[in-house]
Amino acid sequence: MFILELNYTAPLDAVDALLPDHVAWLEEQYDKGFFLASGRKEPRDGGVILAVAGDRARIEEIVAGDPFTVAGVCTYRVTEFIATKTAPDLARHRQTLG
Repeated sequence: MFILELNYTAPLDAVDALLPDHVAWLEEQYDKGFFLASGRKEPRDGGVILAVAGDRARIEEIVAGDPFTVAGVCTYRVTEFIATKTAPDLARHRQTLG
């Protein structure tokens, strides 16, 4: 499982101009089963995405396709973690240590 933290590197008007494309990209990742939750940070200086994928390389590939990344209006911080405990709805994403 991965936490993807977006940090805007451009003014909000530049981010907002790309928002429809970014939202379409988000929907595509949800449809493919990669994204579990997403939303803006408060204050609005970026966002957070909870994602799943087979490995970090796949996540890096997905992030590279974000219109925000392509246009250079944000950077991503990718944190991988082992979800050993989850809410019942996320049970299929649980992992065991060792």
